[in-house]
Amino acid sequence: MSDPKRIKVTDATDGGSVSLYSKRERIQVKSVSGRFQFIRDVTILATMGLYLILPWVRWNGQQAVLFDLPGRQFRIFGASFWPQDFLLLSWILILAAFALFFVTVLAGRVYCGYVCPQTTWTRFFQWIEFWCEGDRHSRIKMDNAPWTTSKIIRRGSKHVLWLILALLTGITFVGYFSPITDLITRLFSFSWGGWELFWVGFFTVATYGNAGFMREQVCLYMCPYARFQSVMFDRDTLIVSYDEKRGEPRGRGAKKREQSVVDEKGDCIDCGMCVQVCPTGIDIRDGLQYECITCAACVDACDDVMEHIGKPPGLIRYTTENALEGLKTHILRPRLIGYGLILVIMGSLFMATLYGRVPLQVDVIRDRNQLYRTASSGEVENIYRLEIQNKGQSTHRYRLTMKGPEGLKMNNRTEFTLEGSKTLSLPVTVSYDPYIVEMESSPIWFIVTALDDPDLEKRHESRFIAPGR
Repeated sequence: MSDPKRIKVTDATDGGSVSLYSKRERIQVKSVSGRFQFIRDVTILATMGLYLILPWVRWNGQQAVLFDLPGRQFRIFGASFWPQDFLLLSWILILAAFALFFVTVLAGRVYCGYVCPQTTWTRFFQWIEFWCEGDRHSRIKMDNAPWTTSKIIRRGSKHVLWLILALLTGITFVGYFSPITDLITRLFSFSWGGWELFWVGFFTVATYGNAGFMREQVCLYMCPYARFQSVMFDRDTLIVSYDEKRGEPRGRGAKKREQSVVDEKGDCIDCGMCVQVCPTGIDIRDGLQYECITCAACVDACDDVMEHIGKPPGLIRYTTENALEGLKTHILRPRLIGYGLILVIMGSLFMATLYGRVPLQVDVIRDRNQLYRTASSGEVENIYRLEIQNKGQSTHRYRLTMKGPEGLKMNNRTEFTLEGSKTLSLPVTVSYDPYIVEMESSPIWFIVTALDDPDLEKRHESRFIAPGR
């Protein structure tokens, strides 16, 4: 039986076969330093630091960011968001999508190279790998060497540190959904719930596998962004590119040759450094490729080589297709302006909506058994149930008032205290005396106002039903 992973096609010209499957060759990335890698390290450290620290931040005595699914609320720095606020979440996702489109049209895949979670965690795993096993040549040599005590210790240490970081990632993720201080406390008493065990385990395994082993495979085959990025690129998009006019023809070891020979060659000495430092293993000299994540590692590596051979930097650089062809680059262009205007308009509306949001919900439910009733005193009554929800995190004392036609009165308590994130079900009776005033069915408004904050007010319209004449 033939190997299911390998399909061979017969070549009619020579009777040979061509393999349509090639085994993955592990990419051993060489460490590189430079101005862009410094910026990249700063953004990656900020991304990882924010992820790990944010669950531990306290706000008014509570976890600042907590997505409390059992309690059906999201707490974000003093603001509580409930299922009724789901539209705001959709709004944020749409804003994030347009921001990604805007940045991609302007500067290519800088998100992938500088702040993408896959890039961030892979970078940390590579630092651990470098610390335990050395740089690229040392790791390649270790891969081909037989197992010795030194190799077992160094490689084992790497995997232990990888697992620790992966476990920390999983615990932190669950800490966004379950109070992290309580989660850590219950870790040592072995009292985690089933879903906590599952998700910590899932993200530990996923992080360990994606950042430790799959790495560029996630970018090449699993991430959809790599596939549709070309739709958003244009000739003025900032990309990492090789200056073929300056670099070709290549002359290996040009620094040691005769000057007459050097003059006939381009600046590229075919050292291969740009390939060795690339996290996806591509050769940028072959042109723009979807595998490029715009991390600029090849830029820093090439600039370092140019400095050593006495050539100006920029053989590989951030540039545009128009600039490479000697044409003018247009920063402001219709598609970029369109994305920018959409971002500004939607962002402004979102901020206005968020600023005007009142953390108080009032729902009025009429008695469904009867439209009205006549009490023993002769008064005509309508029965309501008010569902009052304090959507904030602070306790407030509220006053309930009713606005309607003259003669209507509310026969219930008017002041009450409600804790943060709590709901009060309050029965309310509204009545009038038909012997004193004449009343027709008319709209009424229930108004709930916080006594300690007059701006915290919510009103809900309902209807009073009177007997027909």
